[in-house]
Amino acid sequence: MSLRGGDPAEIGGYPLEARLGSGGMGTVFLARTSSGRPVAIKLIHQQFAGDDEFRIRFRQEVAAARRVSGAFTAAVVDAAPEAEQPWMATTYIEGNTLAQHIAAEGPLNGAELRRLAIGLAEALRDIHRVGVVHRDLKPSNVVLSPEGPRVIDFGISRAADQQTLTMTGRVIGTPPFMSPEQLQAPRGVGPRSDVFSLGTLLVYSATGHGPFDADSPYMTAYQVVHEEPSLGAVPAALRAVVESCLDKEPEGRPSADELLVLLRDLPADLGGTEVRPTGAGRTRDMITQHHSGAGDTPPPAAPAADAPAGPGAGSSGTLAGRRLRRGWRPVLAAAVAVAAIGGGVTALKTGSFGGSGGDKGDSVAAPAAALPDGFAPWRTTVRGGDEGIPDELRCVARGDALFCGGGGVLATRISAVDGSKAWTAKSPGVPVQGMYLVGATDDTVLGYRFASQDAPQDPPREVVAIDADSGRELWSVPSGAQSTAVTGRTQDAVVAGSAVVTVDASNSRFEARDAHSGEVTWKTPFPAGTQCAPVPAGPRLFAMCATDAEVDALEVRHPTLYTLDRASGTLGGAIPVDGPARPVGADRGGLVLLQEHVEGTALTGYDGVARVDPATRKVTYSRLAKTYAGTPGMADGTVYVSGQTGLVTALDPATGRKKWSRQTPVEGASGPVAGAGALYFSSATGRVVALSPRDGTPLWSTDPQAEGASGEEGASPRVTVAGGAVIVAAADNTLFAFDARKPPESA
Repeated sequence: MSLRGGDPAEIGGYPLEARLGSGGMGTVFLARTSSGRPVAIKLIHQQFAGDDEFRIRFRQEVAAARRVSGAFTAAVVDAAPEAEQPWMATTYIEGNTLAQHIAAEGPLNGAELRRLAIGLAEALRDIHRVGVVHRDLKPSNVVLSPEGPRVIDFGISRAADQQTLTMTGRVIGTPPFMSPEQLQAPRGVGPRSDVFSLGTLLVYSATGHGPFDADSPYMTAYQVVHEEPSLGAVPAALRAVVESCLDKEPEGRPSADELLVLLRDLPADLGGTEVRPTGAGRTRDMITQHHSGAGDTPPPAAPAADAPAGPGAGSSGTLAGRRLRRGWRPVLAAAVAVAAIGGGVTALKTGSFGGSGGDKGDSVAAPAAALPDGFAPWRTTVRGGDEGIPDELRCVARGDALFCGGGGVLATRISAVDGSKAWTAKSPGVPVQGMYLVGATDDTVLGYRFASQDAPQDPPREVVAIDADSGRELWSVPSGAQSTAVTGRTQDAVVAGSAVVTVDASNSRFEARDAHSGEVTWKTPFPAGTQCAPVPAGPRLFAMCATDAEVDALEVRHPTLYTLDRASGTLGGAIPVDGPARPVGADRGGLVLLQEHVEGTALTGYDGVARVDPATRKVTYSRLAKTYAGTPGMADGTVYVSGQTGLVTALDPATGRKKWSRQTPVEGASGPVAGAGALYFSSATGRVVALSPRDGTPLWSTDPQAEGASGEEGASPRVTVAGGAVIVAAADNTLFAFDARKPPESA
């Protein structure tokens, strides 16, 4: 659609090319960045610019969109919510909306419908993991891009823990796709309201009409609240899942994670009319499998036409959607509420942050010059305790051995030479996003185990020690769960030399144990009225603490640091820090933190760097030239932020000065990991880029290797280096390895 006479020629320095559409709140234009990249710019209508309540809503939309940028959505490129006429620029997604597609070509069916369902469930999973509720999921807000469905328009979304705004006197949304609670009590809607909307969207996609359609919006709203859905035309296999989404009560619906499991269990053609009961319930016992040969995990069997609808399915004669409720076990609430602020990190070595490195010369990824003897490129998949919940792994290299863990995989030992698995220890419960391997010593591997849904009496989360050679469990201890709230990083335990430091189950003290024997060497209570998390920094260990009130509110703005003596557990003097701040690594014996820029409750990026000198207890602050959004990390004395659109920026931790900035083809990458003369950044798709540490010059990049979300923000580094071999963790528990000098060729 061409520009009209009254349209501006440019917005925010972006020349406009065409109109993409116009609605009640604003007009969307096609524009281009200076590098030629197409962007969609939403310009708010002039009559709303002076409406204070609307401006608040628009600021919230920008903050929410930034928070989920790239996670099956349109990534925010730029925005000016305070401009005279507010606007926001996002990446342009090519494709028709779901509404346009259904109108032109009719309902979806078969594999196409299943792919849409899984894609939208993945989108909700990633939106909810960053603490956002969309609240307006409908056909016109789903774009069918070549890469899969993308969810757009966060105009009435909000943070899940935010209760500040409902347009005065009005219910906002689209009745055929709204949940009962959104129609009745819009201030109280949570993530499972979006699940209800997704259920209605799937019915619409399969039949061309909604499950509660009526002659007027008022009758539609009444039916949403009071009547049963019309599902007769929905394919039988999908119907059982959809019905569970459309439960009138939020607690009766699956979470997005649980829904994804149910949808992935459906047959490829959505055929079949019956639901098969599942097997016996699981126990809490760790399952350790011993393996021989490379890549010996068999692929999952193709689902039969009568495949179970998901966990909790019981005897025949009862609809799966009703049976499923009894078996669900929610993910740990404290971790989920803030999981997206910081992905989990793995203590690959004392002082490291999930592979990001420590002091210069002490980078955990610095390899020997040669490849492991006999090395050849390999690829493998490691299945966890609940085969239906794929996740990502993180790995530690010890010589020619890799120790990996994450999700349903407590830990596994893999040969770096050929990818063969020696043993795998599984976790039976629902994993917490971002929690991977704790770490490894010379003879012990430490990981997290989550309690089975069938064993609610067991500790929700434990740190487990495993013999590195045999895979035998040595000991376990219940673990606390507040590290993400305190530090923005999911790391409740760290390896320190030959010991492991954990937080006790009551979140009241640190405990240090010999990693192999489990013998307790010291216990140190938290300072009164606080909750703390361990933070490694080179050879040192810090405690980062926040008041109970701030932790409970999930809003830590005044953290305090203490040195934590590794031998005795003695706490040093208090070091107050201007927050909110996130620890990212070590530099010349000090701890480096990035200061978070928060709008409302949404993290929008980082605008300062703080360096803590443990000897003087002095904190040096430096402002950054701008707010950098993306995933932070540190390697070899430099801080890096990798943005959702692939932009990597290197920052001096002492001054905050930008060293260099480089656009890469890897969107939503985590990193860095240093080794073999390069910095590596990788996304959940397994796409890797290698940059020169000196100036960011791209050395090479690879194509995607797995189907994963390219937009996850805050994830820990996915690359591990063993000698000259690069090992990459990707979505669906996929691992692959190649020679750093001979990366996979891009198509």
